[in-house]
Amino acid sequence: MRKLAVAASAAMIWTAPVGAQETLKMATIAPSLGQAITMATFANIVTDNLDDIEIEVSGGGAATLHMMEVARGNLDMSMTSPVIYNLMSAGKAMYAKEADAPELAKNYKLLMWFPYGQYHFTVRDNSDIQVLDDLEGASVFLGPQGGGAYNAARGWVEATTGLVVDEDYDAIKANWQTGFQAFLDGKIDVYVNGCLDPCGQFIQFTETENLRFIGPESDEGEEVDKWLGKWRYRAEVPAGMYDGQMNDSAVMSFDTAVGIGVRADLDEETVYKITKTFWDNLEQVTSEAPWAKALDVKFAASKRGLMELHPGAERYYREVGATE
Repeated sequence: MRKLAVAASAAMIWTAPVGAQETLKMATIAPSLGQAITMATFANIVTDNLDDIEIEVSGGGAATLHMMEVARGNLDMSMTSPVIYNLMSAGKAMYAKEADAPELAKNYKLLMWFPYGQYHFTVRDNSDIQVLDDLEGASVFLGPQGGGAYNAARGWVEATTGLVVDEDYDAIKANWQTGFQAFLDGKIDVYVNGCLDPCGQFIQFTETENLRFIGPESDEGEEVDKWLGKWRYRAEVPAGMYDGQMNDSAVMSFDTAVGIGVRADLDEETVYKITKTFWDNLEQVTSEAPWAKALDVKFAASKRGLMELHPGAERYYREVGATE
């Protein structure tokens, strides 16, 4: 897994091969994160199997901003999510001061969805924090503030425990790299990362220390169901995924979909070819990447929120019976 992560991250800085007829620009989040590795793997498969198209990937920055740049035509693809796209279309939350966001959303379409990965709320094995309800007074990394992951992790804690960030517990301001480093250094009590197991961060941590994943005392109730809504869903973090993982039973958390969005004005044939090439050659990585087994063509084409499939992607999914 570590070798795959390094290889995928390396894809973030490659230079275009000589003779490529078309170069597409993809932006994703921090290269060490599972979602970025999935997107880099997508780019690798397409580039390796098509002679006339290559995908150049840059890692780092916020997906919320990347989406705007795709719609403006400065990029071709980026990470997206049902919730964030709906907010962009409505000009709400992080897009409230972006007057052109609703219009730009019209030039942003879906290529595929994939699972974000269960949110792992993580403590050291010797921590007094046994469940999320024990977070009062703790220092926590929820994700970069203002980002989708931060808002989701904060919302799950509040919906399941009633604890409010910056009132009942402290959320540090940090990017993904410094947030994980703070946990490694013992400067914070809880580290949160959503990923498809096995995750590189937890592999690294358990090389020297033991950890536990924690959930709420209860994940039931009207407030939880309301917060989950249509686009988030309960999902267990399994036991036994890491040598140093000390919880001996699964822990309830949640998951959501993220995806690869593409310029709506990118021509249909190009999007059809890259979509087909990825799914036709996915077996090239599944033996080395257990998380790739979580990718599913029907999930990829499912209707989530306001976002519509790009006509090129839709053509492929229709051909393989993935759409209704």
